Amino acid sequence: MHYHAYEMAHALVAPARIAARATRTFLDLATPQPVRGWGFQNLMAGLELFDDMTRRYGKPEFGITSTQIHGLSVPIREEIVMRKTFCDLLHFDRDEKVAGKRYDPKVLIVAPMSGHYATLLRGTVQAMLPEHNLYITDWRDARGVPLALGHFDFEDFVDYVIEFLQFLGPNTHVIAVCQPSVPVLAAAAVMAAKSDPARPVSLTLMGGPIDTRRNPTVVNKLANEKPMSWFRDNVISQVPFPNPGFMRRVYPGFMQLTGFMTMNLERHTNAHIGLFDSLVKGDHDTVAQHRRFYDEYLAVMDLTEEFYLQTVETVFKEHLLPDGMLRHRGELVDCRAITDTALLTIEGEKDDICGLGQTEAAHDLCRSIPVDEKYHYVQPGVGHYGVFNGTRWRTEIQPRIREMIRTVQFKRRVGSTGVTVGLPYRSLHENREEIVEFGKPGNGAAGPKARPNSAGLI
Repeated sequence: MHYHAYEMAHALVAPARIAARATRTFLDLATPQPVRGWGFQNLMAGLELFDDMTRRYGKPEFGITSTQIHGLSVPIREEIVMRKTFCDLLHFDRDEKVAGKRYDPKVLIVAPMSGHYATLLRGTVQAMLPEHNLYITDWRDARGVPLALGHFDFEDFVDYVIEFLQFLGPNTHVIAVCQPSVPVLAAAAVMAAKSDPARPVSLTLMGGPIDTRRNPTVVNKLANEKPMSWFRDNVISQVPFPNPGFMRRVYPGFMQLTGFMTMNLERHTNAHIGLFDSLVKGDHDTVAQHRRFYDEYLAVMDLTEEFYLQTVETVFKEHLLPDGMLRHRGELVDCRAITDTALLTIEGEKDDICGLGQTEAAHDLCRSIPVDEKYHYVQPGVGHYGVFNGTRWRTEIQPRIREMIRTVQFKRRVGSTGVTVGLPYRSLHENREEIVEFGKPGNGAAGPKARPNSAGLI
C-alpha cells in the first residue's frame, strides 16, 4: 500500500500547493515595492519552498543544445536510434556542417537503472561530447510501461546491452556508471565467449558494485541483513490507476529516493534551509544552483519488481559474478573469456554507496586481459556522485578516460610491439612501479600469480 499512500498524500496536498502558488502570485502583483520588507520576503520564501517540496518532479530533459569543439559552438541534436520496451538508445548528433566530418571514438554510456533518470549523467555527457561520438541508454519509467508489454529482469538488462552494442557495431567503447557495472561486465563476457565482433574495445566501470564484500557500505550491509522476503513484502508495490503501468509490481522510485536522502539527511535539510535563506536575500544564483541539482535529484523512476529483486539477490546477497556462479540464459558467465577488451575501473575515495575496492574487483575476475590494458584509478576527495559529475570529473577523471580510449584505439590500429610503458594497474596498497614491454612472452594473460601491483599510468 506504500504507492497508494504516496499517491493519496500528493492528492491531499495538491489544493494547499495550488493555494500557495496563487497566494504568492497575488502578493507579488499586489504588493508595492516600498512595503516589501523582512516579513514579506519570509512569507514569499516560505510559500515558494512549500511549492518546491510538495510538487512532482517529472522526467528532466538533457537540454544539451550545443558543445564546444576547437573553439566552435557545434549544435547538438538528440535522436533515438533504437527503441526497446524499457529503454531507448539515444544519440547526441553533432552537426557536421559546423564541426566537419569527425572520426572520434564511438562511446556507449550505460546509465544506471537505480531510481534516477539517465539525465542524472548530464554532466558526464557534456564532458564527453566534444571528443566522442556519444550514445546513452535512456531507461523508461516502469510506471509508464503497460503490464501487457512484458517483464524486465537482470538478464534482460544484459540482453539490452548486447543488442545495443551489436547495433552500434565493432570498435565501440563502453562506460558503465554505478549499478550497470555488473550486467555490463557480464554482457562483455558473454560476447567474448561467443567471439562476437561487436564486443566492446574497452570497458570503463565507475563506482560499480562488482564485489560488495570488499569494504561494505551501509547499503551493502542492509542488503545482507534483510531476507529476500523482507524486500518483497516491504518495498514492492503495485502501480496505481491511472498510470499506464497500472497493476505492474515495481520498486517505486520514491522509496529509493527516501533511502538516499536519509543516508545524508542533515546535508539535505541544511541545503533546503540554505534555499530559504537565499530566497529571502534574493540570491538568485544560489537558488538557481540549488534547483538545478534538486530538480534532477528529486526526479525518480520506478523499477520492475523482477529486475530490482534479482539485482539485490545476484549482486548484493549471493555475489554470483565474483564467485564465478552467474548464469545468463543458462550459460555460465566467465569473465576470463574477455581477452581483448581494455578495462578501466574508477572509484571515489569517499564513496559511501560503493566502497573502495568493490569496482577494482573486476580486475581479479578478468584474468585474461593483458596487464598493460588494465587501469585502475581512485579519485581523492569525491563521493559517489563526484565520480561522474562535477569539477573533479571534468578536470581529473574524464581526461583519464579520454586518454585510455585513445591509447586503446591507437594500439588496435598500429599493433603493440616494441612499446615500453609503466604497468597501468595500481593496487590499493602497493605502489611498486614496474616496466613491461608489449609483445614479449609472458605479458599476455595475467593469471593469479601474474597480478600486477604497480603505480598506474592514470
